[in-house]
Amino acid sequence: MNTAQKVAKNTGVLFFAQLVSYPLGFLYVMYTARYLGTEQFGVLSFALAFTGIFMVLANMGFGVLAVREIARDKSLAKKYLGNVIPIKIILSIICFGLIVLSMKYLEYPEQTVRVVYFITAGMLFNSFTELFNSLFKAFEKMEYISIGTIGNKIIVLSLTLFAIFRGHGLVTISAIYSFSSLIVFIYTLFICLWKYVVPVIEIDRDFWKDSVKKALPFFLSAVVNIIAFKIDIIMLSTIKGDEAVGYYSAAYRLLETLIFIPAALSTSLYPVFSNFHISAKNALNSAYEKSFKFLLITGLPIAVGTTLLADRIILLIYGKEFYPAIPALQILIWTIPVIFLSYMLGTLFASINRQVLSLKIGIFITALNIIINLLLIPKYSFMGAALATVITYTASFILSFYFISRLTCKIPILNFTLGPLAANAIMGIFILTFIEGNIFLLVASSAAIYLIILSLFGVVSKRDYNTLFKKGEFL
Repeated sequence: MNTAQKVAKNTGVLFFAQLVSYPLGFLYVMYTARYLGTEQFGVLSFALAFTGIFMVLANMGFGVLAVREIARDKSLAKKYLGNVIPIKIILSIICFGLIVLSMKYLEYPEQTVRVVYFITAGMLFNSFTELFNSLFKAFEKMEYISIGTIGNKIIVLSLTLFAIFRGHGLVTISAIYSFSSLIVFIYTLFICLWKYVVPVIEIDRDFWKDSVKKALPFFLSAVVNIIAFKIDIIMLSTIKGDEAVGYYSAAYRLLETLIFIPAALSTSLYPVFSNFHISAKNALNSAYEKSFKFLLITGLPIAVGTTLLADRIILLIYGKEFYPAIPALQILIWTIPVIFLSYMLGTLFASINRQVLSLKIGIFITALNIIINLLLIPKYSFMGAALATVITYTASFILSFYFISRLTCKIPILNFTLGPLAANAIMGIFILTFIEGNIFLLVASSAAIYLIILSLFGVVSKRDYNTLFKKGEFL
């Protein structure tokens, strides 16, 4: 199996996992939002965002570093795990302590505090799960990650539905999140011990010092990125309350369910990009161009279709109580094309050892996002937060694309966009013409028309097809 086919295989495995997980996650969000109502759904969303900001400390960038370094030298796996595990234990204790202190200082209601604590426990388990997943990524064995992903969704959904059936509340639902994370952590630990290495805990001070130094840019980038894209929920909660968070999160959670597309591709490409940077620069440029094209033609129709069908989507999933979230979704969905591309650009920065530059971009974007949210949220509430998110993600993509173009190869952006834009325009006209029809049939037929038009316009060539499914390489 050549490199391109391996990428296609790993991406396909992750796509399959997400295609199975997507309807499960869809049902989870739908039932929890409808059952909890706007305000309590806002509390759950706040807990996830608030805890997520602190969890960056527990991860410390070691997962990203491990993928890159182990992908280049598989013999480092045991050394990395043996030294990183004790570091993460220390960081997890510090992280939990900071969350406890923050909750006491902010004086949130008791229910919110308990929810935050359960979510924190789940995310700490996830932190260690991600470390073992980094090992699987480095060895390009994405099937183990996929099994964990599907298993997590099944456990969370089934137990949540049982809790709803029995009339349990928000705290129980948050406890289920923690329990499911524990089960998946145990699974990934078992696979690591069985298939790869048995970590021997050690304290190699020189290795710790070197690893922390290398991981620091990844850590700082993660800090600024999660603050940039989660601080809006914290600010909404503080300024406008749980109801505003509920409306905003209802729209935003739909976006998050789509992130699996660039995440799956980027996960598969990261070890490949890292190797190509050392051994085959032309192949790296070719892989970048093909990935850019794929993500562009995937993200644009999602934005167009969702904008036109937002009212039907919100009412179908959440019900009339979440009706005010419709315009927020119509705004937020336009982050999808730039998020898709930004994911891949971020992976490329890390692969070519330019994480410090990525960090500088992130710091600027974080400051920009906070300023825009401070200007828009007090007056426009969750609609202002939605607009701020679009502006922030777009600015992040523009800056990242500019520097990547200088560091690797320049993509002819006009040539890449003309065909997809025309195809999306035709697809949009089709949707508007039959907008009152069955939504599932309309989505399926619109997607088919879009793909046919792309083929007629030559946007997806026979060579692109051969690269993924036959014997072609990236070159």
